[in-house]
Amino acid sequence: MRPEGSEGLAYSVFSASGGTVTAQSINTVHQNVHLPPMQTQWPVRVGVVPRAADCFQNRAQAAELEWPPTGGDTQARCQVLTGMGGVGKTQLAAWQARQMLAAGDVEVRVWVTAVSRQAVIDAYVRAAAMILHADPEDGETAAHRFLEWLETVAVPRPARWLVVLDDLSDPADLTGLWPPDSPHGRTLVTTRARDAALTGRERRLVPVGLFTAAEATGYLAASLAHHGRTEPEGELAALAEELGCLPLALSQAAAYLIDAGMSSTEYRGRLRDRARSMADHQPATLPDDQTHGVAAAWSLSLDRADALPPAGVARRLIQLSAMLDSNGIPQAVLTSDPAFLADPAGTRQAAPVPAEDAEAALRVLHRLNLVDHTLETPHTAVRVHQLIQRAVRETLTRRQREDLAQACADALLAVWPDIERDTAYAQALRANTIVLTVGGREGLDHLGTQQVLIRSGRSLAESGQVTASCEYFQQLIISLTAALGPGHPQVLTARFSLGHWTGRAGDIAGAVSEFAVLLPDMIHVLGPQHPDTLAARANLEYWRSRTGGVEEAVAAFQDRSVGTNRPPRSSSSLPCGRRSSLTSHGPTSSQLSSAASSRARERTAGPRVTGGRRSRRRCAVRRRCRPAWSRPRSGRSRRAGRRRGIRCPGGPGARATGTRERGPQVQGGRAAECRTRRSACAVGRP
Repeated sequence: MRPEGSEGLAYSVFSASGGTVTAQSINTVHQNVHLPPMQTQWPVRVGVVPRAADCFQNRAQAAELEWPPTGGDTQARCQVLTGMGGVGKTQLAAWQARQMLAAGDVEVRVWVTAVSRQAVIDAYVRAAAMILHADPEDGETAAHRFLEWLETVAVPRPARWLVVLDDLSDPADLTGLWPPDSPHGRTLVTTRARDAALTGRERRLVPVGLFTAAEATGYLAASLAHHGRTEPEGELAALAEELGCLPLALSQAAAYLIDAGMSSTEYRGRLRDRARSMADHQPATLPDDQTHGVAAAWSLSLDRADALPPAGVARRLIQLSAMLDSNGIPQAVLTSDPAFLADPAGTRQAAPVPAEDAEAALRVLHRLNLVDHTLETPHTAVRVHQLIQRAVRETLTRRQREDLAQACADALLAVWPDIERDTAYAQALRANTIVLTVGGREGLDHLGTQQVLIRSGRSLAESGQVTASCEYFQQLIISLTAALGPGHPQVLTARFSLGHWTGRAGDIAGAVSEFAVLLPDMIHVLGPQHPDTLAARANLEYWRSRTGGVEEAVAAFQDRSVGTNRPPRSSSSLPCGRRSSLTSHGPTSSQLSSAASSRARERTAGPRVTGGRRSRRRCAVRRRCRPAWSRPRSGRSRRAGRRRGIRCPGGPGARATGTRERGPQVQGGRAAECRTRRSACAVGRP
């Protein structure tokens, strides 16, 4: 018989054994069984929210994360917290998640460590399995079912949800996986990137910066007090400034102070010691469940930036930025040709990089929050945190640091204008120049570094800060002397500039004293007839004339000029650096003569000489004047030369200077000008 309410199937089975056939009838019964549906256990929790950091600071950005959003702003449903590594983005997102859970506003909370696309899919699949009982083997299909559910929220009662995508590495990983814009839920994203794809109508970017000075000091005080330690507020503020108010660095510094029993003053002293790396200042066990130290916080971001197009340029730019001022670097410095002419490893000549590629690499670094690139302020367009600079420098060898310092110096010289019309730009160039020499002698033996340091001092004086320029040159002379020795030409150049600007500052006696000490050294090192020596002698007599003895200074200047066999070079013929600091600072003969009496002026006039080659006369110093036309190439030019009249600058108290190539050439009593291959000077009656 078949059971009532059931369906069955009857069939016969025949079997044979020992010659006997047996028939059996078997009935199969199928009965429908209805199981109760699987129930979802509310609330649903996927992933683990990081625990709150010790002494968590309720920052200003926390107010922007309040839920529900005020004013009906739908863009607030998806907020993207962006900032450099170590500023506390994850802690802010975790704080907001705990706030919503405690208020009972969320029934579905999904926390995803979004380091890759697969990690996001795996978290969505787990949520789909818990809510929709989807098969985990379905992969992306189950993930998309979960996203569809977030949009419709098909449950008997309305359920609010929160999805947190923490530490998003690449915005492209979320293509097709962004949580929907729904009135039932909210999305938080933390990332170091700030690509345009992260913003839009449905998403709002929330920049997360460093602690303020008050927040940083308060955090250090609270962390130490939690372990029974107290420090003066001023010392803690100084330590916070030394660490750049970076939350990650502050937490590890507080743990190190507690573990080592060290004062904040001693810790600051160790931080300044460049022989120690940043790894030497972190505790053995990192606090707040941290997984890496400060130096490692940006290594992955830098590797990714260097791999993005233009490949290989971003690392070079961050290395150059590490040698310059963290508060602002002119974009022109980093995109100039000299910045890429030397290989930082010192093993090969680096290929030139177009300015467009360099600017594109700066934008890549900006997108990954390794630098701040602000086009609106070109003078300080690039800013980088001081700890990122230090972390980058610690990965370089001494030779690499020297090569980078030289490249920075050459780049600064290349973009420094001869005439400074923009004071803000000049100030930015000076600030970046000073940073090159902070902390050691790296690059000081490079001519470009020496020249840009002297150029910076002159720029400071030309901006009106003459007294500050004198102090600058005093410190520069000490640094250059320690690195190069007292007899190095650039040390003498710096001393020359110090004497000149000392006089310009009003200390005439000090200028005379500086040049009186400098002149014997220049004679000893360069020789008595070197153009720089002549310029120093002229300045010495000029500043002596300002003390009251005008006629005596002119006579001494003329008497000491006797015996030189060539005139000093013009400022245009001097190399970069010396042109601006030596000859251009020295007084000309017209300046000295205008200050002298009429009797001194008469002494400068020379006898008149006429005729050609045979009618030349000897000067007062018994030297032969050689007109430029003394050896004409043709008879016509010879006859033309004989018709000229020349005036020899010789005379009482004067002499005619010349070289074997050419001699003085004066017409009609006008100022004579001796032209040689390398120099020119004005001699004669003004």
